[in-house]
Amino acid sequence: MPGSRSGGKPEQRGAQALAIARILIDAYPDARCMLDHRNPFELLVATILAAQCTDDRVNKVTPTLFESFPTPARMAKAAIVDLEQLIRSTGFFHNKAKNIKGAAEALATRFPNRFPEAMEDLLTIPGVGRKTANVVRGTCFGAPAIIVDTHMRRVAQRLGLAGSDDPDEIERELASLLPQQQWTPFSHAVTFHGRGCCAARKPDHQRCPVRELCPSRDLVT
Repeated sequence: MPGSRSGGKPEQRGAQALAIARILIDAYPDARCMLDHRNPFELLVATILAAQCTDDRVNKVTPTLFESFPTPARMAKAAIVDLEQLIRSTGFFHNKAKNIKGAAEALATRFPNRFPEAMEDLLTIPGVGRKTANVVRGTCFGAPAIIVDTHMRRVAQRLGLAGSDDPDEIERELASLLPQQQWTPFSHAVTFHGRGCCAARKPDHQRCPVRELCPSRDLVT
């Protein structure tokens, strides 16, 4: 992506990142996780299902899924074919069914009395990577969390805040530029910005609140 790589002195990039974060957080005051959930378990499952699927589609699927299997213990005992049938429309349903059943089994057996909050615990659960763990930690537990989804990767690169295509490296880059209290609200704001303004194919430069700070504004069409 031309013009999207990070550069400049660390202090300049830090000041740029802070200015961008403040503007985007102010521009999207209602930004939040858009996956419907009532507890961390539901959000974890919904986030797994949201891989390569829209939040709207997941939100249409999960009410019936959680009505049938409302707890990790119940979902752990579910037949794979039953899970596949319920989540089929989210795509890649074979792997997703295995992952949510495996996650439920891990929660039911290793964390029966409490939902794990620590990153190191969440990463031991099948189907859970850093993105899913950060969604749950930031949304349900108020932990500082940089959520690197497809919108974050694209927007951070265009804004010159990240120079890598690797999600873990992007998370590290952003963590070095922004104070922890901004991590979660910035992540939600970027997702809203990516969906509504900084689209993959045709970003809306006229409506972009950070256009003057974007090094890609004259390069991305």
